[in-house]
Amino acid sequence: MKRLLIVTFGFISLFVNAQNPDNSLLWKISGNGLSQPSYLFGTVHITCDATLSPKVNAALDATRQLYLELDMDDPNMMKEMMGGMTMKDGVTMTSLLSTEDYKLVEDFIKSKTGMPLKMLDSYKPFLVSAMLMPAMLDCKAQSIEQSLIDASKKQNEEIFGLETVQEQLHVFDAIPYKEQMEDLLASAKDDMANDRAEYNKMMELYNAQKLNELMAFMKSSKNKTASHDDVLLINRNKNWIPRIEKIAKEKPTLFGVGAGHLGGENGVIMLLRKKGYKVEAVK
Repeated sequence: MKRLLIVTFGFISLFVNAQNPDNSLLWKISGNGLSQPSYLFGTVHITCDATLSPKVNAALDATRQLYLELDMDDPNMMKEMMGGMTMKDGVTMTSLLSTEDYKLVEDFIKSKTGMPLKMLDSYKPFLVSAMLMPAMLDCKAQSIEQSLIDASKKQNEEIFGLETVQEQLHVFDAIPYKEQMEDLLASAKDDMANDRAEYNKMMELYNAQKLNELMAFMKSSKNKTASHDDVLLINRNKNWIPRIEKIAKEKPTLFGVGAGHLGGENGVIMLLRKKGYKVEAVK
């Protein structure tokens, strides 16, 4: 389940960059030929309070469209996701677990979702873990992305995605299924106690807008998939940069991506600065 927390915040680069010391989740992008500024906002995909701050609402007012990691407003998104949830080459959870461990995970999944594990046996363990996220909260889950979508719709603005569903699901094929399964098993063994503790700490840092401390905390994680930061974060960040450049030149835009994508040497902030843009914290 720890790997799910990586997805929630975007996996953190292994380097903390001293040139990015500001505590902020909202960043203004200007210069390098942009006629109007765009904004970069670090989100968290599940929370107890998805209320947007006044400065984020001001950024929405100052821009003309919203780009998230995925086009979550696309009515075909769920259909596309369902088509990419299964493991390749006939791999199943049954084949990845001993009989004893399978029973443990089966009981765990049934207690959290009410579904028998056989219905999910071919699903990528990473995505099964995503179904369990609300169980970590002591409240009704809310989504910051949904709040951004709702605000954009009120302004009659379009919502788009920086990457396709297929591109994002490919990430979960590039990470060994066995490692994904080991993390899900660990969550079952302690009934998500460690997941909940890590999530609460990260939310504390997120709410305080302390990107570098959030990075350091994520760096200390012992999850099995931590070595795959190239797939989870770096490659995606680098793929986004030319898209962000093109989009921002065409129209002032608010880009909302997982907060962990912002910081670090290979984070979106530094990558944009290296391309000549001025990226400054909005206080």
